[in-house]
Amino acid sequence: MKFLKRILVCEDEDTIREFVVINLRRAGYEVFDVNCGEDALKVFDESGGNFDIVLLDIMMPGIDGFSVCKKLREKSSTLGIIMLSARTQEMDKVSGLMIGADDYITKPFSPSELTARVDAIYRRVCMSFTKDENVSVITSGPFILNLKSRTITKNGSIVDLTQVEYQIMEYFLSNKNTALDRSSILHHIWGDGYIGDDKIVDVNIRRIRMKIEDEPSNPKYITTIWGYGYKWNDN
Repeated sequence: MKFLKRILVCEDEDTIREFVVINLRRAGYEVFDVNCGEDALKVFDESGGNFDIVLLDIMMPGIDGFSVCKKLREKSSTLGIIMLSARTQEMDKVSGLMIGADDYITKPFSPSELTARVDAIYRRVCMSFTKDENVSVITSGPFILNLKSRTITKNGSIVDLTQVEYQIMEYFLSNKNTALDRSSILHHIWGDGYIGDDKIVDVNIRRIRMKIEDEPSNPKYITTIWGYGYKWNDN
C-alpha cells in the first residue's frame, strides 16, 4: 500500500538537505533523508520501494547520483526521480534524463520552485495508480496503449516506459499525424508552471525512440518537424 506523498531526499550537503526537508514537510510530504547514495539505495530497498519520489544530488562521495538514478529506475518505472545539481552544463542535465530521471533542478533554487517541481512529478506518479472503471485503448500500427493499466505494447510485447515517457506517448497517440510544437508538449506533460527549458522534451523523445523505433536514428513513428516539434505517424 502506498503512503501519502512519501519522498526520499539524498543530498550530502547538510544545509541544503535540511532546507529541502523543511520545505517539503511544510508542503505536506512525508520526508525521509539520507546523505549518500549507498544509504539511499538501502532505505529504498528496506521500504520495499514504498516511495513516490526520490530527490538525488548528482555530486556525492561514493556512489554518485547518476548511478543511484540508474539503479532506482531499474527497480521501478513509476517512481518519480528528480536530480539536484549545482552544475549548469547541458551534458549533465541530458545524462540524468537519459538514464531515467524525470526532471532536474539546478542549485540554488527557491522553496516555491522546489515544491512546484515536486508537486508536478507527484501528480504524474499518482496518475499511474489511478484506474478507470472502463478499459480503454488507443491503437496505432503495432502499438496498443491501455489507458487503464497505463501500459504500451508493440507487437504484443510490453514497452518499458517511465511515467513521463508514457504520458508523451499518450499525447502523441491522442494526436496522430498532428504536428505538436515543443511548448505544447512541455506544458501538457510538465504543466504550465514548469520552470525550465524545452530541451527536456528533446531528451525524452530521444529516449522513447530508443525504446520503440526499429532504427532510432531513422525514426518511423516519431518524426521531427524541424524548427517546430514532433509528429506521430499513424502507420
